[in-house]
Amino acid sequence: MRRIYLDYAATTPVDPEVVKAMSSFFTDTFGNPSGTYSHGQEAKEAIEGARVRVSELIGAEADEIVFTSGGTESDNFALVGVAYANQAKGNHIITTPVEHHAVTETCKYLEERGFRITYVPVDEYGLVDPSDMEKAITDDTILISVMHANNEMGTIEPIAEIGKIAKAREIYFHTDAVQTVGHLPVDVDELGVDLLSLSAHKFYGPKGVGALYIRRGIEIAPFLHGGEQERRRRAGTENVPGIVGLGRAIELAGQEMDKEADRLTCLRDKLIKGILERIDHTRLNGHPSMRLPNNVNMSFGFLEGESIVLNLDLEGICASTGSACSSASLEPSHVLSAMGLSSEQVYGSVRFSLGKWTSEEMIERVLEVLTKIVHKLRAVSPLMQENRQ
Repeated sequence: MRRIYLDYAATTPVDPEVVKAMSSFFTDTFGNPSGTYSHGQEAKEAIEGARVRVSELIGAEADEIVFTSGGTESDNFALVGVAYANQAKGNHIITTPVEHHAVTETCKYLEERGFRITYVPVDEYGLVDPSDMEKAITDDTILISVMHANNEMGTIEPIAEIGKIAKAREIYFHTDAVQTVGHLPVDVDELGVDLLSLSAHKFYGPKGVGALYIRRGIEIAPFLHGGEQERRRRAGTENVPGIVGLGRAIELAGQEMDKEADRLTCLRDKLIKGILERIDHTRLNGHPSMRLPNNVNMSFGFLEGESIVLNLDLEGICASTGSACSSASLEPSHVLSAMGLSSEQVYGSVRFSLGKWTSEEMIERVLEVLTKIVHKLRAVSPLMQENRQ
């Protein structure tokens, strides 16, 4: 049975070209980049090459890129680093209730340490209104953090508009762009952001490596302490193979991005249309057009999403009930709940996320199998029986 993988928002397979680029840095060019000998300097040169490639794709300068262990560390670094470095100016941070756990949990951590957090609500599509963000600003506001696009329901937020507001009020602005970098055009100046998080394993690079863009002049405290790596902003011996892989992955993504976004948008819309036409009592979650090219989040009435996902797995199809970081939790999605969905709609949601190796043939197969699974499960669903009475 051929497996169909539709959970690219959680993680992606590493591109063979990326593996090839990384391979020699495990065995041949393995020197410590801090070493003054040629073996170490070759590794350092590879790191700097990757730094340039990351900066070029997002419109930044190379020295504004700090390599991290991934999106979670980048988000933590941005929020905690700015909060601690600027607490003499204020203690207020503004965000939204639909952020990734890497942001919401960090905000809880900061709140326990005396910082005030304002969560600006979103509408039924998961969109935040920039005017609401502006109204939330106080004299003590030091940071705004809004994700570029949501990992669960795919809605793309109005980052550029919020960026203009933040700049006018001289407030630092961070965006978690883990779901967009490598998939959509991202330019830090056009977006008006001061800090931006990204992660390699979301665009066919290795796990365990990411980056944080920090605009020159931003006051930010180091997140890790120790050596002088990353210009004293992130201590620790660099993950050279991972960084090289990130650099090659982002280079490939930049070359393929526009064409791939168009292709995935067509497949995404085919899947959405097919589900809505073939299966009744379904709804699309997130904005119908202002959404990621590869994201389809659907609620199936009278069913639990977990049951659908398990049955899909038995048919060789991989999907999820939401964020990979909360898939082991029995708690309802904080994202869908914040959008005003009922508990039934939240628990009945399934996310399909498409990628480089998704084909039209696979989408047809998924529609065929999914339709049968939903009909089978509804036939024994107590909720469905109640609805028919």
